[in-house]
Amino acid sequence: MSSGPYTARQQSFQYSGPSARLSSRAQYPHFLSLQDSVLLQLKWAWRGLFDAFRWDAVVSVVASDSEVRANVYKSLLLNSVSLLSIYVFDLLLQPLVQDQQKWFHRNIGWFYQILWLFPVLSVSLYLNGTWCTIIAKRTFLLQHGGRPVVAQPVSYTGMLKAIATSAYRVVMVCTSVVVSFALSKVPLVGPVGGFIFLCWVDSYYCFEFVWIARGLSLAGRIRHLEERWAYYFAFGLPSAALCTVGTGLANAAIFALIFPAYIIMAMRARPVPDDPYNPMPPATPRPGTMHADNGASSIIRHPSPFIPIRIPVFAIVVILNDAIVKVLNFIGGRPIIRHKAAAPSKYAMEEGGDAVESVEDGGARMELKTFSTTTPVGVSSGNVASTAATSRPSAGPGRIKLGARRKLD
Repeated sequence: MSSGPYTARQQSFQYSGPSARLSSRAQYPHFLSLQDSVLLQLKWAWRGLFDAFRWDAVVSVVASDSEVRANVYKSLLLNSVSLLSIYVFDLLLQPLVQDQQKWFHRNIGWFYQILWLFPVLSVSLYLNGTWCTIIAKRTFLLQHGGRPVVAQPVSYTGMLKAIATSAYRVVMVCTSVVVSFALSKVPLVGPVGGFIFLCWVDSYYCFEFVWIARGLSLAGRIRHLEERWAYYFAFGLPSAALCTVGTGLANAAIFALIFPAYIIMAMRARPVPDDPYNPMPPATPRPGTMHADNGASSIIRHPSPFIPIRIPVFAIVVILNDAIVKVLNFIGGRPIIRHKAAAPSKYAMEEGGDAVESVEDGGARMELKTFSTTTPVGVSSGNVASTAATSRPSAGPGRIKLGARRKLD
C-alpha cells in the first residue's frame, strides 16, 4: 500500500506580537490602590464636614438680603415657640400631673397636646416649609444670578404633577423616619446604623432645594447622593447629632429650627467628587513642558473595587414608597393619573430608580382620561374634516354614542 506525499496544512494561528499585548493591556480598566481610595473618601468627608460648619456664609447671606433675613427670623421665632411648648409639657406639666387621682389632672396632658401642641406644630410645619422655599429660591438667585430651572406649573397637567410630587415627598419623609426608627431598634448595630442613615436623610433634605432648582429628577437626586456618600454623610453629621439630644417631637423642632441655616450652607457648598468614577484630577504638566502627557491624562482611574462607588442608601425607602403608592392607587380605585412605569417595584441600582422618577416628578408618563377625537388609520390630515362630517351622527330622536356608553337623546 503506497501513500502519497504528505503536504502540511497551512496553520492560521499567528503569535500576537507586542503591539497586540499592549492594546489589550490599555483596554483593561485602571484602579487606584486601596490606600488611595480610602484617603480620597476621607478627604471628601472632611470637605462635607467643613461645608456643614460654614456659619460665616449663613451670617453673610442673612445680613446682606432683607427677604432672606425676614423669613429666617420668622422661622426662628415660630420654631422657638414650638420647641418651648414641647419642653413646657415635658419638663413642667408632665411631672405635675403624674400619679394624680382626678380624671382631669390625669388627662390634662392630652388636652394640652390636642388643643395647643399639635396645632402649633402643624402650623409650624406648613409655614416653615413655605419660608424655607422662599429662602432657598432667594439664596439661589443671589448665588447664581438666575432663576431656578423648574418653573411654576400653570397648566392642569402641571398642577397634577406638582400635587403628585408633594404627595410623594410627604410619603418619603414618613418612610425615612420609619426606616430610621426601625434601624435604631436593631440590637447592637441598630443605634449606630440609624444615626448614619439619619445623617444621609438630613443631607438629602438640605440639598433637595438645590437639586430641584437645577432640574434634577428624584432618581437623579438619589443617585447623586449615593455616589457621593462620604461627603453627604459628613455634611449631615452635625444636624443629625443635634437632632438626637431630645425626644421625638423636640428633635423634629430642633431640625426645623436649624433647617434654614443648612439650606443656605447647601446652596454655598460644592459636593465632591465631580466624577465618582474617575475621582483623580487630570495629570499636571511635567516641569519644562507646556501640556501634560496625553496618555497619562486620558487614563480613567477608578476607585479600588474594595471601596464602593455607590451605596444604595435609599433602596429600602424607595421600595416602601412604591408599595405605598400602589396600595393608595388600589384603595382609590381607578385614579385620574396612572403612572405606567410605577409597576416595577425593584430598585434599579444602576439606572437610578426609574420607577421612582415615574411616580414623583415630571419624568412620569401619564395617561389623562379625557375625551379626544382620533384620526382613523389611513386617512390623511386633509381629509379629517370630511371624514368627521360624514361620520357625525344626525340630530334627532334616537340613540347616540358618547365614548363607550349609549344614551337616549
